[in-house]
Amino acid sequence: MELANEGSMRAVVMTDYGKEDVVQLQSMPKPKMKADEVLIEVYSAGINPIDVKLRTGVFKPFLKYKFPLILGADIAGKVLDVGSKVSRFKKGDEVYSSFSGSQMGAFAEFVVAREGDLALKPTNSTFGEAASLPTVGLTVYQALTTFAQLQPDQKILVEAGSGGIGSFAIQYAKALGAEVATTTSTKNVDWVRGLGADHVIDYQKQKFEDVLSGYDAVLHTVDAEPTARGYSVLKQGGHLLSLVGPPDFDFAKRAGLNILLRGICALLGMKINKLAKKTGTHYTFVFLEPSGKQLAEIADLVEKGKIKPVIDRVFPMDQVREAFAYVALGRTKGKVVLKIRDENRN
Repeated sequence: MELANEGSMRAVVMTDYGKEDVVQLQSMPKPKMKADEVLIEVYSAGINPIDVKLRTGVFKPFLKYKFPLILGADIAGKVLDVGSKVSRFKKGDEVYSSFSGSQMGAFAEFVVAREGDLALKPTNSTFGEAASLPTVGLTVYQALTTFAQLQPDQKILVEAGSGGIGSFAIQYAKALGAEVATTTSTKNVDWVRGLGADHVIDYQKQKFEDVLSGYDAVLHTVDAEPTARGYSVLKQGGHLLSLVGPPDFDFAKRAGLNILLRGICALLGMKINKLAKKTGTHYTFVFLEPSGKQLAEIADLVEKGKIKPVIDRVFPMDQVREAFAYVALGRTKGKVVLKIRDENRN
């Protein structure tokens, strides 16, 4: 591709739904900042499973996009300019953010972000480490604190403890004072225990429902496993939190979906909610909402050493397809990050 000129930038875009070649590195116009927005020079961007799945069209019923679409939701970088209504940030601030699923745009040399979605990055983190945090951090925060209201000494099962969500959730739950169980493969047992897990179930040797009982919450993160398995280890009043569905009416209402989509989600979630009622538990399909305030709380935990960012691999921007292929394997230990520019750059 041609080098970006003063009015353009390099960005990873999806040109349409389809195979791997619809994801391309292209020259795109620099974003224009509104009065309540901040212009950011991006140094690193975190890759999430949704970025990889988007090209398949699986989210088309819920998320409408125009092409070419700049992919990515997590960024870390420096503030270049602020809008006239922005008061909390200034030029030169090192920040991080997660965009909503309907916005995207992180895989680019420059982005604009709403002031309310932005926070100062942890002072003890690199841009790469900071970029690995927003989506997993906000998802876990909202699941455990907003929905489950997890309390000290309560018990939670975090599925897939070695993944991006799991590795953060173990640390966050421990920071809340909870007792944490997790599942992982044989080779990662000691590793997730090192993150703070109190009980580790090797899923290659045992089923968690044969080992655990009386839990206050289950964080379900494994797409290939039935969500309803979590009910078997919950106590009365416990909470099953799923990141992979099924969506239900409550989610559709929170997300502001139209009447038709609310009806579809109600049907999709009917069985799982009936099981919740039968077992005297609660069910929530978790889909994050951007929050600069919550990111600031997460940054504080990182600065205090209660949470450490976990990065599996870093890929340069021009190897984004290789990065996507790696994430699609589903075997990462922590997060995968896309390097947009050199952190040592003047």
